[in-house]
Amino acid sequence: MELFGISDLHLSLSGQKPMHIFGDNWQDHAVRMARAWDATVGDGDVVLCPGDLSWAMRLDEAQADLGWLGSRPGRKVLCRGNHDYWWSTISKVRAALPPNSVALQNDAVRCGEMVIAGSRLWSLPGSCEFGPDDDKIFKRELGRLELSLEAAAKLAQGGSPIIAAVHFPPATADGVATAYTELLERYGVRLCVYGHLHGAPAHRTAIEGEHRGVRYALVACDFIGFAPRRLTGLL
Repeated sequence: MELFGISDLHLSLSGQKPMHIFGDNWQDHAVRMARAWDATVGDGDVVLCPGDLSWAMRLDEAQADLGWLGSRPGRKVLCRGNHDYWWSTISKVRAALPPNSVALQNDAVRCGEMVIAGSRLWSLPGSCEFGPDDDKIFKRELGRLELSLEAAAKLAQGGSPIIAAVHFPPATADGVATAYTELLERYGVRLCVYGHLHGAPAHRTAIEGEHRGVRYALVACDFIGFAPRRLTGLL
């Protein structure tokens, strides 16, 4: 079993929002992603998809995009992103998913020998995205991350590696500790996979590699060439 990651798919098979308006590299990105995914991932593999999956506004409008995911090989582990407005209550989301997909929301799931915790997070204090109204959301998301990691710790008894799949980056390229990274370190997370960052300027702010025992990997699709990133070697 191999582990892969790809996030920020920004699917819009209904044609609601063509992605090429954000750059030529997004032209026909769903077709290119499908081709690369199908050639790389096997049915027994796991693919982490931490957020911004569909541009749909309602769950029923997201069915074509969720069907696209279900048609891809591998077991998909999904988390919510800041643009997943279609994401309803977790029970409704899970009921709507294809059988080879699982949605995480402040909890965790076992996949073979791995345990995967999932949460959304929020912008970091001090970042350009962080405004005066964001502190409350940040603290709430910090609590939700801890709920996810607590659930993972219970499933990981016996030494299974814990992987955190989150949408927002938990830190920046300099690796300076944040409230998010402190939680990841406290719970012994082996690997943290995240998305959200788009375009070269944002990609330069991405935290990558190992910092204080936790490995970090950005899997936003435009950062990884619109093909699932193999993560097995980072465990």
